[in-house]
Amino acid sequence: METIAKTTSVDKEIADCVVVGIFKPKRLSASAKKLDKLYRNSISNACQRGTAGGNLGQVTTLHNSGRSKHNCIIVVGCGEENKFSISKYQTALNAVANEIKRNKISNIINCLAELPVKDADILTKVQVAVTTIESSMYAYSETKPKAKTRIHFRKQKFITSNRKEISDMRDGIEIGKAIVSGINLAKELGNLPGNICTPTYLAEQALALKKGNRKLKVNVLDEAQMKKLNMGALLSVSNGSVEPAKLVTMEFNGGNENERPVVLVGKGITFDTGGISLKPGATMDEMKFDMCGAASVLGTIKACCELDLPLNVVGVIACAENMPGGRATKPGDVVTTMSGQTVEILNTDAEGRLVLCDALTYIDKFEPETVIDIATLTGACVVALGQIPSGVMSNDDDLAKSLIRAGEQTGDRTWQLPLWDEYQSQLDSNFADIANIGGRWGGTITAACFLSRFTKNYTWAHLDIAGVAWHQGKEKGATGRPVPLLTEYLLHQAYEF
Repeated sequence: METIAKTTSVDKEIADCVVVGIFKPKRLSASAKKLDKLYRNSISNACQRGTAGGNLGQVTTLHNSGRSKHNCIIVVGCGEENKFSISKYQTALNAVANEIKRNKISNIINCLAELPVKDADILTKVQVAVTTIESSMYAYSETKPKAKTRIHFRKQKFITSNRKEISDMRDGIEIGKAIVSGINLAKELGNLPGNICTPTYLAEQALALKKGNRKLKVNVLDEAQMKKLNMGALLSVSNGSVEPAKLVTMEFNGGNENERPVVLVGKGITFDTGGISLKPGATMDEMKFDMCGAASVLGTIKACCELDLPLNVVGVIACAENMPGGRATKPGDVVTTMSGQTVEILNTDAEGRLVLCDALTYIDKFEPETVIDIATLTGACVVALGQIPSGVMSNDDDLAKSLIRAGEQTGDRTWQLPLWDEYQSQLDSNFADIANIGGRWGGTITAACFLSRFTKNYTWAHLDIAGVAWHQGKEKGATGRPVPLLTEYLLHQAYEF
């Protein structure tokens, strides 16, 4: 897909379609006013008729004659101007993307970046527009080739009359396209069924990223190697499965040799039955998405490679399949982690923290500057926060604030939950150093408390993405989150802004 920025005016540029915005009640944007004048008040007339308007996400396509510079105009409502935030901007962009697909439009001039978005400069507005519209064109087809959806959309153009903006617009395009690439990889991996996307398959995808990139080093540990490292918690999860566990490390060396890396650790449970603590059958098919944390790490590493970030980043994915079977771990079993701490496994469906805790110990070897783990860890997070933000918990408030800021800038939002010592006692066990569940109350927090026992040597944050990693219902499918948030955070670290 081609995406460009150009210094010109909308009434002078030719395209299949132009996208413009209207604020409440019927206030036309600058480009909408130019087009309204060019096409004999067609937009203002549509507003008077009620077919176009300023309600957020209200979208109308106006068709012009075949001899016009623009075959059609998409007019999208943007709500109240003084409340137009990144999230509302994304709502408008998503409405436009759906209209582009519905009308099978091949190329557009996108004038929405001219709109005043709260706390967003032109680079950010273009970046978010590219990310939102182009990622929405993703269509899964790997296991349904006969139903392959043809995407007609081929070109997006951003325009400005201010020559000083053009460089920032092009930077926004570059960043946005790298993020889209990462999002779409994460979506594809998440959407693949568990009989294809196994731990071995995820390891192969990491090795595929390495091809043609000299700055990326990939290493895959098998079960025998993990056993030598005493990763008893991680291996306890794969005990009941015929699919062997893998621990995959991706080292992107974009910074100076002596710079300590940012480490991303992803939960990669390629299918989660719950093990002996078997889940209910309804919607169990969605447990193929339990590796979306790992998928987001792979997607973010891909974005790092495409942007050639001047930063050292290590991606680690802990991959296993959680199945019942003759060798499966039982409730009440006690395992020894790589850290030497013992864990009483009271619920085998609390397996994500078991693969993560050994991975979080393993990464000590990298002497990390910062560690962020990403996991579809608890249903309790969905109960607490719904399906809009990820939950963030951290042993460092500055790190939590940096992640929240990156989420606000990309519309990939987070909300901080407490990580207070008072919760730790819920993990007490009579038979081990720690239990793997903390009871009914505060399940998201006690899960993070469990992980915190293995992160005392570095600055660390935990992202619980259980509510945001995939859509349910008719739109079922992986979202690619939180690739935008993670990439934005890394950009801030690389360029110190």
